[in-house]
Amino acid sequence: MNENNVTCKEVMSHICDSLGEELDSPKCVAIKNHLDECPDCRQYFNSVEKTIEFYKLYNLEFNPDAHNRLMNILGLED
Repeated sequence: MNENNVTCKEVMSHICDSLGEELDSPKCVAIKNHLDECPDCRQYFNSVEKTIEFYKLYNLEFNPDAHNRLMNILGLED
């Protein structure tokens, strides 16, 4: 992923990679279609995307426990 700007495609790719799926797999296509049609999920997706973008943009340093909790909440565990 680009260090300064995260795109929707990169986030979808990360989600699908985390699920062990290809970007064009039926599961990932269904997720994308759902995001296109569901305003609540789209808003959540956008807030996660912005959180990741700001986290990288400002290069914030958290203690390891806070970092791990944030990654866990975002579903981005190492």
